Amino acid sequence: MRLALPAAAVVITAAAFAFAHASHGAPTQSSPAPTAGLEVATFAGGCFWSMEYDFDKVPGVKETISGFMGGHTKNPTYAEVSRGDTGHAESVQVTYDPKVITYDKLVDYYWHHVDLLDGGGQFCDRADEYRPVIFAHTPEQKRIAQESKETLEKSRRFSSPIAVTITDAGPFTAAEDYHQNFHVNNEAYYKRYRIGCRRDARLKEIWGAQADTAGH
Repeated sequence: MRLALPAAAVVITAAAFAFAHASHGAPTQSSPAPTAGLEVATFAGGCFWSMEYDFDKVPGVKETISGFMGGHTKNPTYAEVSRGDTGHAESVQVTYDPKVITYDKLVDYYWHHVDLLDGGGQFCDRADEYRPVIFAHTPEQKRIAQESKETLEKSRRFSSPIAVTITDAGPFTAAEDYHQNFHVNNEAYYKRYRIGCRRDARLKEIWGAQADTAGH
């Protein structure tokens, strides 16, 4: 469950918080197969609203869908995942044009938009459903992700080990409709949430001048 923001941060009103956690609609099992020539990648990096927001800005990304992957319950709802009953991680499924952006570039982008050193959640969201994961859909994706992680580890840039796991993709369940494009449909609320969660502030601490926080 998303935590209440610290007092020093931007305050989310009780009404907005209640709206964000209400049950609206039902989840949908899996997303349609991508159009010919397009490919799919799936990443977990904490709040799927934020992952969707970040990947929507990438040239070559055609669609992002907020949802759940990595658990053992079929067609989980947001409420079930938030209770920790299903083993899923909040994830974003990214449909992209490999002629415009390659998978290795998407993985590199991912590293710069998550707290890759924190396996217990992400930013202010603390629970297993917010764990960071790269879900590989093919052996080639898995190889690329593992080699990318190894390169970062060998760089010795970080004093802590990289906490992101890399595993095979499983069934993906799209979250309820009100979660989709949340940053567009609830722009003011989302901005307060993102600032209060200190997502961009933490990315700046990790990456310094290489942090992509422009426009957030």
